[in-house]
Amino acid sequence: MQAVTVSPKYQVVIPRPIRDNLRLRPGQRMQVVEYEGRIELVPERDITELRGLLQGADISFDREVDRL
Repeated sequence: MQAVTVSPKYQVVIPRPIRDNLRLRPGQRMQVVEYEGRIELVPERDITELRGLLQGADISFDREVDRL
């Protein structure tokens, strides 16, 4: 775990290893979520980054009769 400091303008710098691992880029938008007493930053992803996400997923299952 890495520590950061909140600036007088309430800004924080995300450490480089984390930026690199998450492939964050300048100007990228993030969702800010307060959850159980902590702050979570969730990067918004471009829809094109999701291409192939479900490739190879098992889609064989029984459908309900009224959903065919």
